[in-house]
Amino acid sequence: MSETPQDAPKIEFPCDNYPIKVVGSNKGDLRGFVIEIVQLHVADFDMETVTIQDSRNGRFRSVRFNITATGVDQLKALHEALIASDRVHMVI
Repeated sequence: MSETPQDAPKIEFPCDNYPIKVVGSNKGDLRGFVIEIVQLHVADFDMETVTIQDSRNGRFRSVRFNITATGVDQLKALHEALIASDRVHMVI
């Protein structure tokens, strides 16, 4: 049997409460670093949406937040800016 590839879900912009998760090493101020980058790309960033969670062994930390996504270009630029740092391992 062959499977039919699924299309990625379509996002309508602007998209309120678009969730993003950034995973990085639990060193230094990852939260502050992520917020600084996000503020460059998201004009109305609400820091009240930011939550932090450490991994079970404490080696990694995730920073989760929601933004109002205005378009694919914004999301791509934000992803590239975050992943360019050696502090960030993954952006979901």
